[in-house]
Amino acid sequence: MVALLLVWCAVLWGLAPDARAAGSWQELAPGVAYRDFDAPAAHGTVRVHLLSVDLRARGVDVDLLHPGAVAARAPISRLADARGALAGINGDFFNISESQHPGTEATGAAVGPAIAARRVLKSAVPRGQRFGPALPPDTGTSEVFGVGVDHRARMGGLVLEGSVTGPAGGYPLGGLNQYALPVGSVGVYTSDWGTASRARAVCGSDTDRAAPCTTDAYEVTVRGGRVVAVAGAPGRGPIPEGTEVLVGREAGAGRLRTLTAGDRVRVRHRLVANGSPVPFRFAVGGYPLLRNGIPRPGLDDTTSAVRTAAGSADGGGRLLLMALDGAPEWRSGMTVAEVAALMAREGARDVFSLDGGGSSTLVSRAADEPAVVVRNHPSDGTERPVSNGIGVFARG
Repeated sequence: MVALLLVWCAVLWGLAPDARAAGSWQELAPGVAYRDFDAPAAHGTVRVHLLSVDLRARGVDVDLLHPGAVAARAPISRLADARGALAGINGDFFNISESQHPGTEATGAAVGPAIAARRVLKSAVPRGQRFGPALPPDTGTSEVFGVGVDHRARMGGLVLEGSVTGPAGGYPLGGLNQYALPVGSVGVYTSDWGTASRARAVCGSDTDRAAPCTTDAYEVTVRGGRVVAVAGAPGRGPIPEGTEVLVGREAGAGRLRTLTAGDRVRVRHRLVANGSPVPFRFAVGGYPLLRNGIPRPGLDDTTSAVRTAAGSADGGGRLLLMALDGAPEWRSGMTVAEVAALMAREGARDVFSLDGGGSSTLVSRAADEPAVVVRNHPSDGTERPVSNGIGVFARG
């Protein structure tokens, strides 16, 4: 830990000369400002795009941007304009491809938990099923960044707590609107899932995303507390409000096979926050880089990439949203240790890594403009459709 702190200090002070330099703040609305500036990094200079959001300012708010379904994707500019957002950045890592499971549809669903306007959308997939770079050793897929009902930004963890109770008794629920379920479990899918196939849920294992899809799967549809349909494999299509679809794999499939049409079934689920009694109004998945001004153990200080991050400052009263530029001249990127140091120089005490690479996108507009503009250059050359993001709102 001492060695890591020495490296951290060297990175932090190494950023000092240029990270404070050019780039004046442009006020988008009272309490919301944007600027871009150049900063040195281990593999070359990068261009930084930064939003500062004062959560204490009247009318300023933040929420999750999402396409209206967990299993769907859209560009951040489209998501922001659809909600009338003033600005936004991309969010969590997501199920982007299924080359390891030919014939299985990639869902586009996010890795971690998601809450939008206090509505719980999903819980976290098993760590081994995650898409994205390697996690720091003491973190997992249940980590979130968000804003509580107290209107303060913070990091935390959200864990699924739920159960299924039928004629033969009850058992724990293993997932909520997830693209991957734990081996041997039963997960529930609601109208928030969308129309995508649920077949991906029974592929891979808790430790190996590339493990084969199981052939031991079963699905049960529950409406009004009673079983209305069963199937020998996960299905697809819209799920009406008031209907729940249970998907089981291995031992979970065996439990679902005991159910028949007309059986009474009760499904309960909620996300439980670790570390704070204050509920989240909005939350997005990713992983922590800096907590209370201290870098997380095991942060990667060698791999550079285009990155997106969120941070909290001033006791959670101010939010910092950052995306690096992906244009060829800036594409050398930063390590996550450098990102944490850069955000710390801007005042963040907690820093959270979001999806990067071709997903990194920051959009904004002035309060009197009709549509947002992409401020950075996405490294794919165009905006990548993503599962979710963080939207900034200024209401008069």
